[in-house]
Amino acid sequence: MCLNDINPGQRALVRELKASGGMRRRLMDLGLTAGTPVECVGRSPGGDPRAYLIRGAVIALRGEDCRGILVRPL
Repeated sequence: MCLNDINPGQRALVRELKASGGMRRRLMDLGLTAGTPVECVGRSPGGDPRAYLIRGAVIALRGEDCRGILVRPL
């Protein structure tokens, strides 16, 4: 499942990054590496972007960027 599949209040562990190029580097700079716990803390009224708690920081990510982040629910 991808990161975009978890709903507010749910947690997951990052399994793998499928993104490439600059987006992969940006996600890694944000701390999204294998084994990182992530929690969805909210979403915009339209549903995109969503806010995620990653290593103590809340980060907003668009759905298209989340498709490259594979997770395992906790």
